[in-house]
Amino acid sequence: MERHYGMDWLRIGAFALLILYHIGMFFVPWGWHVKTAAPLHWVQLPMLATNAWRLPLLFTVSGFATAAVLGKSMGMGSFLRDRTARLIVPTLFAAVLIIPPQPWIELVTQHGYAGSFWHFWAGDYFRFGTLDGIVLPTWQHLWFVVYLWVYTLALVAILALTPGAARASFARFADDLLSGPGLLLIPLAWLAVHMAISGPRAEPTHALVGDWTAHRMYFPAFAFGFFLADAPRTWAAVRRWWKVAGVLAILGYAVVAGILLLWMGGVVPDTELGLPFAAGRLTMGWCAIVALIGLADRFWNRDHPWRRTLTEAVFPFYIIHQTIIVVTGWYLLRFALPPATEFVALLAATVAGCWLFYFGGREIGWLRPLIGLRPLAQRPRSATEAASIPGVP
Repeated sequence: MERHYGMDWLRIGAFALLILYHIGMFFVPWGWHVKTAAPLHWVQLPMLATNAWRLPLLFTVSGFATAAVLGKSMGMGSFLRDRTARLIVPTLFAAVLIIPPQPWIELVTQHGYAGSFWHFWAGDYFRFGTLDGIVLPTWQHLWFVVYLWVYTLALVAILALTPGAARASFARFADDLLSGPGLLLIPLAWLAVHMAISGPRAEPTHALVGDWTAHRMYFPAFAFGFFLADAPRTWAAVRRWWKVAGVLAILGYAVVAGILLLWMGGVVPDTELGLPFAAGRLTMGWCAIVALIGLADRFWNRDHPWRRTLTEAVFPFYIIHQTIIVVTGWYLLRFALPPATEFVALLAATVAGCWLFYFGGREIGWLRPLIGLRPLAQRPRSATEAASIPGVP
């Protein structure tokens, strides 16, 4: 397959948005590891503009790039070894050494935990149980990487167990099905079924086992991205329908924002209007993904000198960013700063910390695999060689 630079940029943008979203979690009144002293209810409005599609989009672009990696691999065995090394090894490293400050700060600030960080790490973190309801040890935000690895295994199993002729026939059928309005209608119908099964207020647990609320949304998104890598008629539909999808996404957000304002103003109880709220979110979620893929295809499908560096940096940024946010937010609490100042400080610390983590680790051979980078021996030596290696975690 020919490399689609627009999907590279979309992936980079999706992870950048995720980092901003996690900074926003410090300010909204939703539960999180550390919170500003006086959470701001209005911040829910911009947060809800993205939280219906940001994670399905990440799985979609990861599925797309996974198809490219598989296409360039020397067989299924080589592909699975590469995916395991690139996904699970950094996750284990992060779970042991990078993530522990997050649950410790949550326990200190919200559960009255009195022990030092070193006491927590040495005595409580590796209990393989719960402490005040918090599961330890934990993968925290790296649940996404674990799910991506499991979905990759599931997809490989499906491919291995399905005869080639059947795979080709199904691919043609799916490409035909999604070649027109079905691009919007079929996924929205599936999401309606998902909502009927789960209920309008169901939330993912990120525990992997039994997390069907997440799997019914995220695995189809991952599979769609994988399928999209070789689906010419579906691409044609994206180019034809992305503007319509963008309008529907905006309308879906209008419903969500309007209901949220009613809840915030006390006009109706927050136990009412749950069904239209969820329907608006799901409509916005899928239509925003189609619109963003269309935008990426139309305007971003071109290379740039920064693309190679940003593509490589995305996974190290993802590994470290939330620990930086939580630690910095916890430190800022002692100064009672205005929210705008807290936001600027969090953004500056996160951007600087992510770049330091990436630049500091990429030149150290033994550290590269632990922060999600290929070993130095596999590092591309030229822009042409780099362009042949899809950037996925």
